[in-house]
Amino acid sequence: MKHNRLPILACLTFGVLASLSAQDLTIGNARIIGPNGTVIEHGSIVVRAGKIVSVAAGEPSATSGRIIDARGMTAMPGFIDAHRHINTGPNEKAQMQALLEAGYTTVLSGGGPAEGNIALRDHIDKGAINGPRIIPSGSLRLNNNTPETARAEVRKMAGMGIKFTGEIALTPVPGPSEKEIETLKAIVDEAKKVGVMAQVHAVSSRAMVAAVDAGVPLLVHLPNKDWVSKEDAKKVAAAGVKVLGTVGFGSPVFGVFAEDNNARFRDGKPWPEGIVDGVRLGEEAGYMPVNARTIWDAGAVLGYCTDTTYDPKAGLDHELKILNVMFSMQDLIKMMGPNTASYIQMGDQLGTLEPGKLADVILIDGNPLEGYWNWLRTKVVVKGGVVVVDKR
Repeated sequence: MKHNRLPILACLTFGVLASLSAQDLTIGNARIIGPNGTVIEHGSIVVRAGKIVSVAAGEPSATSGRIIDARGMTAMPGFIDAHRHINTGPNEKAQMQALLEAGYTTVLSGGGPAEGNIALRDHIDKGAINGPRIIPSGSLRLNNNTPETARAEVRKMAGMGIKFTGEIALTPVPGPSEKEIETLKAIVDEAKKVGVMAQVHAVSSRAMVAAVDAGVPLLVHLPNKDWVSKEDAKKVAAAGVKVLGTVGFGSPVFGVFAEDNNARFRDGKPWPEGIVDGVRLGEEAGYMPVNARTIWDAGAVLGYCTDTTYDPKAGLDHELKILNVMFSMQDLIKMMGPNTASYIQMGDQLGTLEPGKLADVILIDGNPLEGYWNWLRTKVVVKGGVVVVDKR
């Protein structure tokens, strides 16, 4: 037995050192997009133990770990999808890899069984598959619960380590019932007690305002049933409620035209008839981008999500095309970085490239300030200081 101890100890030590070393990194010769869209045209990022220790112009004073020459590329924070429907399953390996290759380093689950979300997170964290950082959530339905049973569901989530409910749907038209609001208020109250963030699906102005009045902190969608007034937008902002966009909902920009020259929506279904929960033949396509700008101009925190199970790169393209109509590239840097990090309660760790934050960095081929199309050209993805994709 004595003869075996040293080799075992050496192997264990090597494993620990290799793990630490994998989180040390130096990126040089990069255009760096800093906080508030500031730009370092030729700079470096040094990472130690998975966190950024320096972001500076020119060469670093001291390198660390693996060295990547980013000449011709731009360093940005890893993309965050704050509402995407994911879960464990037979295709999870390919789906998670596709998310990474599109530039996503963090994903907040949009709902589904909490156990499946936890299993997917654990598969990634334990190294069984490659994938972005997964934040699990748990489904919670108003119509299936009384205030008392809903409180119990929230406590159960907290006991499982879940920090977010999935999207809690409010009736959009004609609006939420008194019973829905009573149960929702109970959820919000219990969630605050146990450290769970309540997320609500409110896709009409009436539902949105009802959610704000009930004390909901997070809205997973903009209204897509009507126009948001400036007054209602100011109410959202004043309450400190954070909102996600999904502005591409209703817009036929996925593989748009078939051979018959008829527009297609989502999984190849005809537009606008194929729109889920559709009203008035596709008006959603106009409501959401305009409502996004109204909410933004009121000063509310507007973050980014896709709410899809589609190919991640196609979904990114889908959202960016529509956001491009209403927002500048500087706006998108704020929306997809610090705003979305704030929505997922990780603003102190993600969303900008700054010392002390987790080293989630993507290198894209081109300048993101020139146009959204360059955001689709991810070459290198770093998650927590580890290079998880390298397509150079």
